Amino acid sequence: MPDRPDRPESPTARPAAGSHGSPADASYLEKRALRRGSAGPLLLTGLGVAYVVSGDYSGWNFGLAQGGFGGLAAAAALMGLMYTCMVFSLAELASVLPTAGGGYGFARRALGPWGGFLTGTAILIEYVLAPAAIAIFIGDYVESLHLFGLTSGWPVYLACFAVFIGIHLWGVGEALRFSFAVTGIAVAALLIFAVGAFTDFDAGRLTDIPVHADALGAGSWLPFGILGIWSAFPFGMWFFLGVEGVPLAAEETRDPARTLPKAMAASICVLLLLALLTFLAATGAGGANAVKDAGNPLVAALQPDGRATALSRIVNYAGLAGLVASFFSLIYAGSRQLFALSRAGYLPRFLSLTSRRKAPYLGLLVPGALGFALAAATGDGARMLNAAVFGATISYALMSLSHIVLRRREPGLPRPYRTPGGVLTSSVAFVLACSALAATFLVDKDAAVIALAVYAAALCYFALYSRHRLVAAAPEEEFAALAEAEAELDRTHAVSRADGGQP
Repeated sequence: MPDRPDRPESPTARPAAGSHGSPADASYLEKRALRRGSAGPLLLTGLGVAYVVSGDYSGWNFGLAQGGFGGLAAAAALMGLMYTCMVFSLAELASVLPTAGGGYGFARRALGPWGGFLTGTAILIEYVLAPAAIAIFIGDYVESLHLFGLTSGWPVYLACFAVFIGIHLWGVGEALRFSFAVTGIAVAALLIFAVGAFTDFDAGRLTDIPVHADALGAGSWLPFGILGIWSAFPFGMWFFLGVEGVPLAAEETRDPARTLPKAMAASICVLLLLALLTFLAATGAGGANAVKDAGNPLVAALQPDGRATALSRIVNYAGLAGLVASFFSLIYAGSRQLFALSRAGYLPRFLSLTSRRKAPYLGLLVPGALGFALAAATGDGARMLNAAVFGATISYALMSLSHIVLRRREPGLPRPYRTPGGVLTSSVAFVLACSALAATFLVDKDAAVIALAVYAAALCYFALYSRHRLVAAAPEEEFAALAEAEAELDRTHAVSRADGGQP
């Protein structure tokens, strides 16, 4: 048998298998480089909490109107389990494939170009629609607090996108430090709220929603019956929605194979604690029936008679800080997902160009303009957030499946971090993600159908155009090409051995 190199040829010399891509010269990637080493474990942990913290201030309480205290408690526990399992699965994948593509990159390696695009598009739907929804909520907060004398929301939407995108354009290090500071304020206020609310806690208020006797299994803990647990799934997700975006910072992280798993584990632990404290304190102090429809449930829990207190004012302003933290960090996540998909050719390539400060400026400006337009045109934050949840659940199922596939297909792949429980852990996340996806149709069928239509249009674009124009030099495509080359080499050796060593 002739001599062979120890490693296969460089994947940049040819397209990734099945991608129909084309090689790119060095200048292509030079124009699409992010700033390396800007984020450490503390900033990444803060980023993971920032994605989510606004969900502790509002949104989760609408699940009480779907399942009551017992239904939402069960839903939040199951969704907490789903996110915990998924985060530990993604931590392993992030240590193996530390690229800006995050979940799309993992699915690209495990499920091929179609799987990568399906996952990346679902993530993009989440991260484009969620900031638009939160901008509307910020506008509502500003109006309710009578700030700046504003009576219309659109100037607030415009200011949010313009100012915070401007900070991101300044640089990733500055952006993450700003996000960390605002998140710290929001988390501190949640802890202060919990201390104050628990002084007026009454267990009887947890189950004060009237029972719907005709519902299967209805009772004081499940006033809407057993089905109420399933219907509350999307609202249980609001305590954790977005934490899966931490791996999107991989290319801007110091030692990502070690840093990302630590930061993701720390983030989910903080979020689980905040969810437990916020849910129990608000419901026990204000009563499930009183807070189930409140736009600002924490404030409603603190002032049941409508009279403002010093603590309720603090929490009210801190709620605005929480919304800003999540809005700001979700813009970051959306820009990095768009950047990675564009750099690899799944979306128009010009969207991945970076500035002199290594910020993907079009990846920030284009989704920002779209988000502002949606917010100003509709003013319907709840529907947009429900559509974002639809996209999120699709990506969760596909990312969990990617972990399962890579464990089965590439057991020898070097894994600096390994998921506790292995495939069992990711299988639990997969099953719960599929259940949550189905639940989105129970809560807001129109939002789910709208998101599905956008998803279908994106898939048509990929099928008819971009899948023939992928960039082989993009990191995610390089990983796939190297894996295919190594698999082909193994097959060649197997055939050679079967033929008695003859080539």
